[in-house]
Amino acid sequence: MRRYGRLIKEKPFDEHLERYEEWFERHESAYRSELKAVREMVPSEGEGLEVGVGSGRFAGPLSIKKGIDPSLEMLKGARERGIEVIKGVGERLPFRNKSFDHILIVTTICFFDDAERALKECRRVLKDGGKIMIGFIDKKSYLGKLYEKKKEKNVFYREATFFSFNEVKEMLSGQKFKDISSIHTLFERSVDHDGVEPFKEGHGEGSFVVVSARK
Repeated sequence: MRRYGRLIKEKPFDEHLERYEEWFERHESAYRSELKAVREMVPSEGEGLEVGVGSGRFAGPLSIKKGIDPSLEMLKGARERGIEVIKGVGERLPFRNKSFDHILIVTTICFFDDAERALKECRRVLKDGGKIMIGFIDKKSYLGKLYEKKKEKNVFYREATFFSFNEVKEMLSGQKFKDISSIHTLFERSVDHDGVEPFKEGHGEGSFVVVSARK
């Protein structure tokens, strides 16, 4: 059943790559706002991995050289952006213990079959003192509530499970991550606006949150 669920989640990304890419083009300001916030948290040095790399929209500009994703079509896009890619899922990372200095997860946490297991795997492959960054739409935010309400009509989010900041923090704490902090952005009540939005520390106002923690 778990593999069946995974196939359902993979299928839209395999079949609708162009539609996925078009979102970033149509909502460039929102994308740039998210990217700016994520960049603030990502270390400038060390070997990084993006789990759920997609087409490389974040790993590429952030100089994260390795990515893993279950969608072959998405991986083609990431490869074109210069990323070394591997087909796989977060719950079973095909890497040795203590392989990476930092791991990035952007929006992917809502697509894991087992988010806690994926975070456990991330901790395993992080070096001691390594950093994990998770970017996501907070389900308690304006956009989070809107996405949840309309997700049955969205080809990508139909099978998603959205999380709140507190739920993500609790999962990280449960996997013995420490030094948990966050910043947030997307304060406007729409992704259709001009200009890159600022970010600020904490959570609760902006719809997009980036949580950082250390092993």
